[in-house]
Amino acid sequence: MEVSYRDGGVASAASSVAGRLIADGVPARLAAGDPTLWGEDAEAGAAAGFGWRTLPHAARELLPELGELAERARAAGLTNVVLAATGGPALAAEVICATADVPLTVLDTTDPGQVRRALAEPLESTLLVVAGSTVETDCVLHGYEELFTQAGIAAADRIVVVAGPGSPLERRAVDGGYRVVPEGGRDTQPTGGAPADGWDSALSAAALVPSALAGADVARLLDEADEVLPLLSRDDGNPGLDLGAAIGGAALAGRDKLLLEDQLSAMPGLPDWIEQLIAQSTGKQGRGILPVVGADPNESGDELVVAIESDVGDVRVDGPLGAQLLVWEYAAAVAALLLGSDPFDRPDVAEPADRAAALLSLPDLPGGAPTLVDGPVEVYGPAKAKDLPGVFTELLHAIPHDGYLTVMAYLDRLAAFDAPVPDGADFEQMTDAWMMADPATLRALLAMRTDRPVTFGWGPRLLHATGQYHKGGPPNGVFLQITGAVAEDVAVPGRPRTLGRLQLAQALADLEALETRGRPAVRLHLTDRAAGVARLLAAAQEV
Repeated sequence: MEVSYRDGGVASAASSVAGRLIADGVPARLAAGDPTLWGEDAEAGAAAGFGWRTLPHAARELLPELGELAERARAAGLTNVVLAATGGPALAAEVICATADVPLTVLDTTDPGQVRRALAEPLESTLLVVAGSTVETDCVLHGYEELFTQAGIAAADRIVVVAGPGSPLERRAVDGGYRVVPEGGRDTQPTGGAPADGWDSALSAAALVPSALAGADVARLLDEADEVLPLLSRDDGNPGLDLGAAIGGAALAGRDKLLLEDQLSAMPGLPDWIEQLIAQSTGKQGRGILPVVGADPNESGDELVVAIESDVGDVRVDGPLGAQLLVWEYAAAVAALLLGSDPFDRPDVAEPADRAAALLSLPDLPGGAPTLVDGPVEVYGPAKAKDLPGVFTELLHAIPHDGYLTVMAYLDRLAAFDAPVPDGADFEQMTDAWMMADPATLRALLAMRTDRPVTFGWGPRLLHATGQYHKGGPPNGVFLQITGAVAEDVAVPGRPRTLGRLQLAQALADLEALETRGRPAVRLHLTDRAAGVARLLAAAQEV
């Protein structure tokens, strides 16, 4: 595992910062699991969150059990592995399986179309892994329980739950007769029922169980992490310290936009996992580092480009996936320390969920009248423009000189692949068709029209990823939210709600949380999703 500097200024600053950290004994204190590093207020959270340091060893206790589970799944023909989880573990499992080139369906959404597509897959080959107790995982679990029952399939043979001891999810799993794998491993549980990984470690059971069942070689992943682990206690040749010093030192010097470049990487999806790690670790108390995925540098002076296995950035990070995951966690802890942030605290994450619950208790969700209507797009918010291109222009002009624009799409992130493709189209033509049906293309189109960073996230996934930064980080963001009408809703068994209503409540709650902090925000509602996306992309090209 190696971290190298491609920019002399970055190298000099990182060396100076690392020297101060070494003088303060930070590498040794991190290696020893010293919870006082981030101050007295952070001590309790740090003590619980330090489990990520030892998971490369502790998770090995799970390997025999994971092997047995995977063998049973293969023998039963259970090749359609579905993960109901959110946040770091979901994104980690996604990149682990993508890197291993094995299929895994991750349901960290409440979008009716996306969930319905997964529920329509053949039940006879489906195995569900549930990790975490969010509203998203609860909805997915209820949906599959009902489907298995209706099909005459014993849910206890098809559902594996990863949960902390004594947690409500564990009790529910035991009542249902489901296989339970403890978070963090069989022998690493702290007292009180808290998860051993505390910080959503990528090497926790929540990520390893679904990855192993999908066919990834998790033993090799742990070997890769094990090989780099001894380096993380050293003063010299410590890749986590080198990376954290570069990222945190750059942020202190005003380069607090972290562009993640991975075009040549064999680890697809790694920047998405890094994005949530950095955003949640640093984005609080008005401070933070903004991770930007999939963007080109703007040469604006406040960017640091970190490249995964390529020479296009200021910093290059090389190493296999298991080592990358562990080193980035270490680097995030160091960067947060430099910024004076508690990496284990997420003070603003729960607020949107609480607001959504309050909205769902109302007879009708608040909507109000649109400010304007442009074809299949309704605009809600303080827009003065007369059409959609004008709305985009206003948003771009509203970005502060040191700020950014975020596009938040509470839509089906796989719907673009359902777009019609001309008969006889080659791969390039198919890709073009998909791009012009994908809301994520809007990020690139708007980025071409500003010298400020433009980020993109899918809702509600982003609530457990970049949401903490958006609400707790520097108050220089501008927000464009996209919601869509639901043509075919999905009821949640045993719950007084549908997925469509829940998804809209989550979006409105997220918007409320941003607006109460004075963040400029506009919501675009697509009365027809396909036509609405087409209009968004066309309007962006008119700016």
